Amino acid sequence: MIELAGSGNRSRMLARMIDWLLDQSHRDMPTLPFFAQFCERLSAEGVPLARVSAGLPAVHPQHFARGLEWTRDSGAREIPREHGIQDTALYRDSPVALIHRTGVAIRRRLCDPATPMDFPILEELKADGITDYLVMPLEFSRGVRAFISWSSDCPNGFTADQLGVINDIMPIVSLRLELRSAYRMAEDLLNTYLGQGAAQQVLSGTVRRGQGAKIRAAIWFSDLRDYTAMADRMRPHELIVTLDDFFECLARPIQDHGGEVLKFLGDGLLAIFRIDEGAEPGTACDHALAAAHASFERLHVLNQGRGIGGAPPLRVGLGLHLGEVIYGNIGALDRLDFTVIGPAVNTVARLEELCKTLNLPVLASAEFAAAASQPMRDMGAHALRGVRRPQQVFALDPESLAGQTAPSGMAAEQRGAEPAGTQARTAAG
Repeated sequence: MIELAGSGNRSRMLARMIDWLLDQSHRDMPTLPFFAQFCERLSAEGVPLARVSAGLPAVHPQHFARGLEWTRDSGAREIPREHGIQDTALYRDSPVALIHRTGVAIRRRLCDPATPMDFPILEELKADGITDYLVMPLEFSRGVRAFISWSSDCPNGFTADQLGVINDIMPIVSLRLELRSAYRMAEDLLNTYLGQGAAQQVLSGTVRRGQGAKIRAAIWFSDLRDYTAMADRMRPHELIVTLDDFFECLARPIQDHGGEVLKFLGDGLLAIFRIDEGAEPGTACDHALAAAHASFERLHVLNQGRGIGGAPPLRVGLGLHLGEVIYGNIGALDRLDFTVIGPAVNTVARLEELCKTLNLPVLASAEFAAAASQPMRDMGAHALRGVRRPQQVFALDPESLAGQTAPSGMAAEQRGAEPAGTQARTAAG
């Protein structure tokens, strides 16, 4: 920390800032609004801030860190920093890299012609009218180090009293930002590994084994075709990349259309489209179908690229069902999974299995087909493994899906067949 002499004005400013930082009324405020109010409060105390920037650690599959930036004219915004930025010249030549390595504060008075311009960012700041620039470490627990920078455009930069206030509030600022950062990292981890809906359940305290609730949902179960043979001939890294590309084609449309990806099971994917109390079940089914169409479109684009390199296309089988599931914590005392279980989950998995037998990409139950607004073809009653009675099964026309063609003979068999509207409702009761 920078050691500076005190004054009466500095003491009063410091006392007010500490009172504000310790005020419980904004204890649970999200990071960005807290950061914005903090910068505005410090400015109101007479510290001439033009820009404040901070970099907080992240545990996220896409982001290496989360940047926070506040400017006097534009307010606060969050700037995600992608993985790999630490390997770029932009980072290596920055004062932030030096802060991370040494933990020593850096100050450059840009209004002083003798100040060394030893970082590329200094020229940019000076061109923007910045006269004083200070970068300080945010020391978090377990040896984690983040940073915060302060910029002023006052003609003479920061005064000794103003710097003293900044210096003296740093331990509390570090603690507040670390707590908010830790909460955000926990939320990101849960969202990444459990899905957003399940993550919110866990964060709200639904963590005991056996806790759960019955919900109605449109249920999605999909599986990559020929995965076993693919795994045998591919190198591990190549297999992982292929699965990542495949799942991205499916997971993004599911989430975009309001679904929750609950788990990846090897090459399989389980998701639900929840039906809110009082809502029409057809809405959830239509969202699932919209996600299915978008998934096949993405998969078609991916396969075109794979074909250029001589790789075989990736094919998917998709089962869709509408029913009641138990949504909650399942598992051992100290190792739980937040998922859905019940006969409806078994049914949708068996529908996906039947896709291979019938050589069709998408099959749905009578309950799903009756509720959905898109017509589906009646494929007759079929025995499903583990399901007591044969089930009436309905198919999406393969030709309506990007990159799909109807199997040989299907058109003739279905000529004159009624769409699902009447038949499915009868079969579903």
